Amino acid sequence: MTSKPSTIQHPPSPSITNVSSDLSLLSLDLKRKYRPATECVFVECSGVHDPYNSSSIPIYQTATFKQHNVSDMGEYDYSRSGNPTRTHVESHLAKLMKADRALAISSGMTALDIILRLVQSGQEIIAGDDIYGGTNRLLTFIKSQNQIQVHHIDLTISNNIMPLLNDKTKLVLLETPTNPLIKIVDIPTICQLVHKHAPNALVVVDNTMMSPYLQNPLELGCDLVYHSGTKYLSGHHDLMCGVVGIKSHELAEKLYFVVNSTGVGLAPFECFLLMRGIKTLSVRMEKQQVSALKIANFLESRGLKVHYPGLKSHPQYELHHSMARGSGAVLSFETHDILKSERIVENTRLWLISVSFGCVNSLISMPCRMSHASIPAEVRKERNLPEDLIRLCVGIEDVDDLLEDLEFALKSAGC
Repeated sequence: MTSKPSTIQHPPSPSITNVSSDLSLLSLDLKRKYRPATECVFVECSGVHDPYNSSSIPIYQTATFKQHNVSDMGEYDYSRSGNPTRTHVESHLAKLMKADRALAISSGMTALDIILRLVQSGQEIIAGDDIYGGTNRLLTFIKSQNQIQVHHIDLTISNNIMPLLNDKTKLVLLETPTNPLIKIVDIPTICQLVHKHAPNALVVVDNTMMSPYLQNPLELGCDLVYHSGTKYLSGHHDLMCGVVGIKSHELAEKLYFVVNSTGVGLAPFECFLLMRGIKTLSVRMEKQQVSALKIANFLESRGLKVHYPGLKSHPQYELHHSMARGSGAVLSFETHDILKSERIVENTRLWLISVSFGCVNSLISMPCRMSHASIPAEVRKERNLPEDLIRLCVGIEDVDDLLEDLEFALKSAGC
């Protein structure tokens, strides 16, 4: 049997011109920025030399590093100052946060603490009136101990900041969405006002509730951004950590000096856990915020006052979505009856009664009794923080199960 001639068309051999063109395209491709979900997973050029090309960064569980001689120290000498596992996760975080440099710290509150070291006695801080209870506690401490003036105002109205901006202003501290009333702050406008009228001041954003997957405050004009990495970045509540993203190299060096001097850099094993969590950030966050919107709509349909930026009834819906790529997975609602709120919280089964947010499990709490209990009752009243407020942190469970569990709790409470 006679075989037929091959019909396969072979490409021509590349000419020198074609090879040069291909190398040029390759060079451009190496600088390519991918979509946020891809960037969470794709890790390249972290600066860590790994002779074995491991697909997952090794845990360099060591306190010290051997040197070749006494006069030519290597890149690492002591893990308080630096560790390859920490370098790897910090490099990846800097990419995600659009930062010049990122620092991985032992907790979210420690991240804020090292930022507050930039403020000297006699200087002033401007912060929101709806902020995390731990932030309020730390600001109250430095106000009483360090002769630093702290102003708490409603930053959802940008012009409220104008009378307070002066030569003494050092930090303007923002949360958006705020915790727990889920109010929205106009980051670009606040940054413009601060940098124009108090050019020596720094704008700092606590971006924990959004994560770098949904919002990048450094691109919106702020100088520093920080996260409690315990929340969405980790995703499993098996890790305590904080992250600081810095826009300028000079400022990054100042903060690194504090980290190195105080020894609050994240330990190697925790860095490994953080890196593992970041790789699933997009998958978790997408699932969680889809469920959160369904739950918010369900609660609103029952006549409850719901705070969630994914609802078009939210007064700052448009503003939020001009800055963020999604609505997140934290919402709160009011019952106007403290006893009913207690019954709802205590009659859920899938919703775990716990502080914090951002993990794979759904959580329920009453902020005034839990995460914000350290704020005195009279201050909570002054800041219009409802005592009956319930906060929901949506996990990755089947949303129908979550809705059924919540509906049972609502009926049990007479809502």
